[in-house]
Amino acid sequence: MYIELKSELNGPARIGRIDFSKAGRTLAYRGKSFQSLKGAGSKANYFDVETGEHYWISGPRKDGADRLYVSSKPVHIDDDVREEYWTDIRGQPENKGRTAV
Repeated sequence: MYIELKSELNGPARIGRIDFSKAGRTLAYRGKSFQSLKGAGSKANYFDVETGEHYWISGPRKDGADRLYVSSKPVHIDDDVREEYWTDIRGQPENKGRTAV
């Protein structure tokens, strides 16, 4: 999934694997729990249950243009999903065209 902190226009962003609760109401990533803003957010769709910070969480795009606003800031890719992201999502052969960190 694509995860971007929305405390600023183009906040820190990552591609990583998210776990869903049994009821599907809570998402978990790197020790954080997220719940839906149910349409009440501005350019965000989830909030961190502990801090209240707003996030945009969605499936990663095939073209890599996940950010809402154009930015030169990097989108970090977690090591455990890196190969899957580049081959299954982006459809690029191994070691070709990999610019995200």
